Amino acid sequence: MHNGVLCVCLFARPLQLAFSLPGTASSPAPQALPCRRIPPNPWARPGFGATTVTLRRSCRRKPCCGVESSDRRFPFAAAGELSNSNRAQHEKPRVSVFASKGAVQLQNGISLQNEYVVPEDVKAAGFRIDPDELTSIVESRDTKRLTAQGQSAGIADKLATSLTDGISTDEDLLNRRQEIYGVNKFAESEVRGLWEFVSEALQDTTLIILTACAFVSLAVGTATEGWPNGSHDGIGIVASILLVISVSATSDYQQSLQFRDLDREKRKILVQVTRNEFRQRMLIDDLLPGDVVHLAVGDQVPADGLFISGFSVLVDESSLTGESEPVDVNEGKPFLLSGTKVLDGSCQMLVTAVGMRTQWGKLMAALTEGGNDETPLQVKLNGVANIIGKIGLFFAVLTFIVLSQGLIGQKYHEGLLLSWSGDDVLEILNHFAVAVTIVVVAVPEGLPLAVTLSLAYAMKKMMNDKALVRQLAACETMGSSTVICSDKTGTLTTNRMTVVKACICGNTVEVNDLLIPSSLSPKIPGIAAQTLLESIFNNTGGEVVINQDGKPDILGTPTEAALLEFALSLDGKYKQKRQETKIVKVEPFNSTKKRMSVILELPGGGYRAHCKGASEIVLAACDKFIDDRGSIVPLDRKTADKFNGIIETFSSEALRTLCLAYKALEHGFNHEEIPLQGYTFIGIVGIKDPVRPGVRESVASCRSAGIAVKMVTGDNINTARAIARECGILTDGLAIEGAEFREKTPKELLELIPKIQVLARSSPLDKHTLVKHLRTTFNEVVAVTGDGTNDAPALREADIGLAMGIAGTEVAKESADVVILDDNFSTIVTVAKWGRSVYVNIQKFVQFQLTVNVVALLVNFSSACFTGDAPLTAVQLLWVNMIMDTLGALALATEPPNDNLMKKAPVGRTGKFITNVMWRNILGQSLYQFTVIWYLQTQGRYIFGLEGSQSDIVVNTIIFNTFVFCQRKAKIA
Repeated sequence: MHNGVLCVCLFARPLQLAFSLPGTASSPAPQALPCRRIPPNPWARPGFGATTVTLRRSCRRKPCCGVESSDRRFPFAAAGELSNSNRAQHEKPRVSVFASKGAVQLQNGISLQNEYVVPEDVKAAGFRIDPDELTSIVESRDTKRLTAQGQSAGIADKLATSLTDGISTDEDLLNRRQEIYGVNKFAESEVRGLWEFVSEALQDTTLIILTACAFVSLAVGTATEGWPNGSHDGIGIVASILLVISVSATSDYQQSLQFRDLDREKRKILVQVTRNEFRQRMLIDDLLPGDVVHLAVGDQVPADGLFISGFSVLVDESSLTGESEPVDVNEGKPFLLSGTKVLDGSCQMLVTAVGMRTQWGKLMAALTEGGNDETPLQVKLNGVANIIGKIGLFFAVLTFIVLSQGLIGQKYHEGLLLSWSGDDVLEILNHFAVAVTIVVVAVPEGLPLAVTLSLAYAMKKMMNDKALVRQLAACETMGSSTVICSDKTGTLTTNRMTVVKACICGNTVEVNDLLIPSSLSPKIPGIAAQTLLESIFNNTGGEVVINQDGKPDILGTPTEAALLEFALSLDGKYKQKRQETKIVKVEPFNSTKKRMSVILELPGGGYRAHCKGASEIVLAACDKFIDDRGSIVPLDRKTADKFNGIIETFSSEALRTLCLAYKALEHGFNHEEIPLQGYTFIGIVGIKDPVRPGVRESVASCRSAGIAVKMVTGDNINTARAIARECGILTDGLAIEGAEFREKTPKELLELIPKIQVLARSSPLDKHTLVKHLRTTFNEVVAVTGDGTNDAPALREADIGLAMGIAGTEVAKESADVVILDDNFSTIVTVAKWGRSVYVNIQKFVQFQLTVNVVALLVNFSSACFTGDAPLTAVQLLWVNMIMDTLGALALATEPPNDNLMKKAPVGRTGKFITNVMWRNILGQSLYQFTVIWYLQTQGRYIFGLEGSQSDIVVNTIIFNTFVFCQRKAKIA
């Protein structure tokens, strides 16, 4: 694009045109310019042109600990083990949509000056704007056409909705709205059928070879021995192959369905919506154009829409545009796109397009179904399987040579190398089948299957235990965790907050559950009470609404809800207080500044700033306070020390403290930065957030399992200490503040970090630094909890990111590997237990399968070398392989966890998967089984007194049954 001229190909057919972007009424006429043809876009909607979409994804963190692929979050995969084909799936979903926007602008620029005509079907449904017009206005960010339609208010009127009350919940109107504008759901890719997985299983090389052997054996056997005597081996091999294929395909098919269910579960996102005058929470799938959605920091924009009102809104559009710079959204730039994330501020949005009509919906249609990545353990075990397979191939070739050399040698000495009978061919074919079957048995194909079954089973059970697994590899990695860095609020505590103490005008009062206003109001001067209510009701991220029962309902975070409930108990009138002043500017709570501020325009003129936040920080910004007579007096050192003492007293009682202050802006406000100093102290509130039941026991369980628990919180250090002692986290370690932590040198951190048990007043950078040092410097496997947008870097840096399902923002959830649906620390311990169960179950299966492989190789190879025959036939080995790879995996990989798992030390980052104890069991069992089978092969006839032509068949049958029974014993062991 140059000087406003955009050259694109609008239609799928060849077209060489160039138009000016929509501009003024005097836009120049289109001029013909050469234009390169763009290939058709299979996902383009009619009328939107054949635009191209570039997909790519930024790496989450730098590769370390042997991980070559920057896409891989987990550090247990060796370098170079991840396939390029899987990487390609991850090079998503950052998208360049500029071509799409240009095509929309080009299409609409042609008829910019023409009067908009409402389609008849839209008119008949009671609306005055069609979905394509809405979509194109927002996608092209066309402010001129938006103005022509009457801005947000005009769009709302044409959508038959209200910017304050939302759409009507009349069922007939909702149905008509759905028919015209669609629903907020993305088109899902078609479910792969069972036969597709059967087809994939049939493409296995060894199975193809065995199938060929089976048909040759069937043909030669039938020709030489007749039907049905000559067909037994061939039919047996075919039956075994079919059974293996059916079990493998069914398992893969069920796993694909489970991943599909997981994707649906991820879509269950709740947003706050105003409908029919009532504020409510609903699933984003239920949104319709005309809905009024309330967005806050950390929310994902659920649909395309227009800004109605709000403050300081910054949106991250990198998932769509690839641009990392946040975008300001306001009345001048009101466009909000689905899939983007709110980084700062809060606002109300009018939904204009949903589902596949949004830019994000079109992108989702272009993406292929995910969930095909191998976990680090699968990558490891695939490497083990390849090595064992090569060893098996070597022994198979030797076995074939040894078995066939007698017949070939005999033919050579007799001069009959070119003369072969049907029996000779069948014998060579049987030798080849035995050799191929040794390869089949030697290759532990069941290892990846066992991992998949175990992970899928654990994922399903963990969902029942209130843990949503977003990354499958997190199941196994969590079992190796050595450190858990946990938040305090909502994770260790209940997140049900109430104000139990307050210090207003220097008077400390107890606040009962059923507060009687008359007992508290006399202790607060009138001016102080009014200022307090003005501060709480205006400087808040919450809201008091009237529900459908006509009763007040408090919306917002637990902290905001506790403050609003406290203000209402003082006979505060929320709506009246909000209408007395006008909010000019809002600075939402910032984890760096640790405060929230607002500027109010007063009814009589003038401006006032209100501030609340971390008590010691806000108190340090004050130079005056309201005394017990309601007078504003200077805040001297003695009074400041008194207030600091009250803060420490509240904190030592495990109360979360907040300080409220205000400042009169005598020189007006010109939309500059909100002042940081010169405030007047109003009061301190102490908020009780009880520790969750069972947390102390869960922390003790982690200690016995060798997992260190560290509390990382933004709260006051005294509050953090009190809660940490109550939870059993703070024992003989250190509790320090983030400011002190940041000042430490790298050398000092080496000594300090192992001792830290509580990090208070921490910033997101402090949390990230702590996690990074634990992972890289101390080689720990770190699990981190987080709920805010600013926790995303730490969640990504950690080996396992755990987001909170209730209090967590969508940004935090998307950065996490596991979502804790009930925000409970005990659930985190359950996840660790399941992770250990997965690890141990797979170890059991590996031990069982390697034992079978070693014995089968030794028995057939040694027997071929010394006797010229293999006691275990192809059909028998295939049967054992089938049982071992399928039923054995099902039995061992789906064993539920037990409490004993949390009494063992964690595996950690450097632990061996196949331990010395496992090698002892494998070699011991193999030697025992080989000795028993070899003894039966050499002495079986004499022991059982067998004679005659059938004695070899009977002995081999005994050997096979003994081999099977030995596997049963190995499995139990």
